[in-house]
Amino acid sequence: MKKLFLTAMLAVIGFMSQAQKLEKAKDLLSRKKLPEAKTEIDNVLAVEKNKTNSEAWYTKAKIYGAIAADSTQKATVPDARGTAFEAMKQYLSLEAGVKEAAKRNIQLTIDNNAPLIELYTGYSKDAASFYNASNFNDAFVNFKKSLEVFDLMSERNIIPIKLDTTTTLYAGISAEKAQKPDDAAVYYGKIAEAKAKGEGFVEIYKWLADYYRRKDDVTNAAKFAALGKEVYPTDPFWTGFELDMAREKGNKEDLFQKYEAVIKENPDNYLFLFNYGVELYQTGYDPDASKRPANSKELINKAVEVMTKTLEKKPDFANANMVLGQIYYNQGVEINNENKNIRPSGGVKLTPEQLKKKEELRAETSKKFDQALPYLMKVDEILDAQGKLKMEEKDNLKNALDLLIIINEEKVNQLEQKKRQAEAKKDAAGIKAIDAEIKKIQDNVTKYTDKYNNIDRKH
Repeated sequence: MKKLFLTAMLAVIGFMSQAQKLEKAKDLLSRKKLPEAKTEIDNVLAVEKNKTNSEAWYTKAKIYGAIAADSTQKATVPDARGTAFEAMKQYLSLEAGVKEAAKRNIQLTIDNNAPLIELYTGYSKDAASFYNASNFNDAFVNFKKSLEVFDLMSERNIIPIKLDTTTTLYAGISAEKAQKPDDAAVYYGKIAEAKAKGEGFVEIYKWLADYYRRKDDVTNAAKFAALGKEVYPTDPFWTGFELDMAREKGNKEDLFQKYEAVIKENPDNYLFLFNYGVELYQTGYDPDASKRPANSKELINKAVEVMTKTLEKKPDFANANMVLGQIYYNQGVEINNENKNIRPSGGVKLTPEQLKKKEELRAETSKKFDQALPYLMKVDEILDAQGKLKMEEKDNLKNALDLLIIINEEKVNQLEQKKRQAEAKKDAAGIKAIDAEIKKIQDNVTKYTDKYNNIDRKH
């Protein structure tokens, strides 16, 4: 019995000794003797049975947190704040096992959550300092740690807020500036998923939608585009983005259906009409006829219809005039090529049917060129009246003038053929009229040529 009593007494003495060490660590902390307090608490927690003592972990969190906050001490203990945070997590984990909720986290409650708040503000302050110094990598690390502390407080219902919007935003910005787009997407994503709204926040939704589109993650790209459209429904970006997504899928029918829906939703937006017309024409037309789709004519006719509607809404839109002029010109060239392919072979003259066909094709060519002229002339009228032009505008003006020159030269060729016929008939009046018309058209050729040659100087 005496031996048993002695063993029990030794256990009590051991327990009291460890309790005294813990109290000593707390006393040293209160007197700001931080190196000594650190040594004492480390010794306490080096004992295996003390690792289940929540008070010891709480004291460690406070001591290491104080070292991290002390400008003269923090350099002596690498990542003191991180150690304090891990100790605080251990404390909360142990306290979670306390059955009575009123007694749970009692020490933290008495301190008004100060240790956690100090960890949060410490990380935030360092993050801001790194950010202002353009050290975005370390700024991101500290913003991230700050959010870990925030999330812990939120999970434990220490604070009622579920998202620290500002810190999350700067974590995303810092990650993006540190060339860590995958990390930036995580934090921007938290803001978007919370449907947060604020000045400039629309760019976050756009960034996410485009980020996932470039990663070929269609599901997430569509998700964030939908969230952005929900929060910022009037921003035109979303419609264009949805069209881009449809285009990248490669199914033209789906793309055209999307355009039809978009135009119905935005009846006054001439740009959607214009882009739709361009898509239709690019799909239906290829200089090599053998490469065109089976419904090429239908697509081109639809392109003409849509581009005409575009100009009804904005008659002075140079780009639409250029496209419509180009379409009619290309059609005229194809008809003219068909005419040229009807030629005599083997010394045999053309049959009357062939001659008639050529005459019909010449008339059709002339008709298409005549259809192209007003649109090309409108491009010249709109752009030539301006001062300095953008590169795209300058190219459009050059192309329009080039086609005007070609069409007018072709008209001169046709008139010269008529003149030869009139000469064969010795029709003096007819010859005189044709000469006058040739002179008028040649004057146009000269005018357009001069304009073309002077574009770079004038614009």
